[in-house]
Amino acid sequence: MNTLKRIYCRTFQTGLKLALPFLPYRKPKIVGSVNALPDIIKSNHCDKVLIITDAGIRKLGLTFRLEKALDQAEVPYCIYDKTVANPTTTNVYEAIALYKSECCDCIIGFGGGSSIDCAKAVGACIVKPKQPLSKMKGILKVHKKLPLLMAIPTTAGTGSETTLAAVITDAHTRHKYAINDFPLIPRYAVLDPKVTISLPPFITATTGMDALTHAVEAYIGNSTTYGTRKDAILAVKLIFENIYTAYEDGRNVEARRNMLRASFYAGCAFTKSYVGYVHAVAHSLGGEYNVPHGLANAVILPMVLKAYGEVIHPKLARLAVAAGLTDPNTPCDEAAKCFISAIQEMKKRFGIGNHIPEIQETDVPKLAHYADKEANPLYPVPVLMSAAELETFYYMLMPNPENPKKILIDPITANDTKGVTNHDGTRNERTCCQTENLL
Repeated sequence: MNTLKRIYCRTFQTGLKLALPFLPYRKPKIVGSVNALPDIIKSNHCDKVLIITDAGIRKLGLTFRLEKALDQAEVPYCIYDKTVANPTTTNVYEAIALYKSECCDCIIGFGGGSSIDCAKAVGACIVKPKQPLSKMKGILKVHKKLPLLMAIPTTAGTGSETTLAAVITDAHTRHKYAINDFPLIPRYAVLDPKVTISLPPFITATTGMDALTHAVEAYIGNSTTYGTRKDAILAVKLIFENIYTAYEDGRNVEARRNMLRASFYAGCAFTKSYVGYVHAVAHSLGGEYNVPHGLANAVILPMVLKAYGEVIHPKLARLAVAAGLTDPNTPCDEAAKCFISAIQEMKKRFGIGNHIPEIQETDVPKLAHYADKEANPLYPVPVLMSAAELETFYYMLMPNPENPKKILIDPITANDTKGVTNHDGTRNERTCCQTENLL
């Protein structure tokens, strides 16, 4: 990345970090069961609820307990169940039409991140009917309070039930973009482990690694706070303690509950501290090829962590301790490598590969442009990269790239950070992780 753009990105990120204490972040109120929602709906003086979900959720019968609770409490509802993975503008506008025709006045997002993001976007369009979704992308473009919004995650991964973001794919261009504003944070998050019990093992794995990616990227970025570091560490700890049990024994309610908690706290961490290039690359792949977001994150995560280099080793070492992989006396470099190796082992155990076969080489410049546009200057990444530097990740993700010379062994040239190799071959030394105050 050239010097002027680097200065612009870091200045922008510093401004946002300084503004953090003054911004209206909030955590949703946690609800432990779907059975509590009828009372919440009535106490908020709402008359009819629109449930936004997908066909797979309906087919599995996961909405049955919610529907039964609403029926017993005589709370009217209607259901939109056409949401697709990586929800599109078409999904949003269809759900809006149903909301209006049925005279609804509150919304439940029921499912993975796709359904919850769709519900958020519907709420945004309801309060801003004259503004198209494409004009809301970016940050702070909604402004207005949404109808009562409740989120019921059926996967322990996206953290969408906690965040101010809705990621939508343009149905025509396939460009995937995020809408970020505080009113999009749901008022209630229902962490009910019983709705996750039917989740297949592979989706349990990829969504769990999605939550891990949220926690890691939030923690290693440059805009952390004491609170987000605490949330990220707790999320990492819970994931390493519970993901294998949830994967192998899906009916283990305690493991499912703890994975939902991990996803929630990881979401709280990245809502304030943002994510990084793993997400930027994953979003471009989801938009272009409909690659599931959790899967893309899982494949990419260790690759990007390696590329950042030693600048993040002290923080990765702290995460390794939280995960129970090393002790506090382990040297930083060793602990950091152990943490990355544990992620690679996790992928192997879950049958997650190292490539995204859908990638076409002719698409790489466009994909890298999308990733660059999403991440820079917003994401406070530990090492900045330009679109040209991001291209190397896409080539690394291709099973058989036509031009393997475009895959660089070290895709990042060090800048503005300690503990990495400089252009002239000299090094800026890092202190041991024991001397770093990382929380």
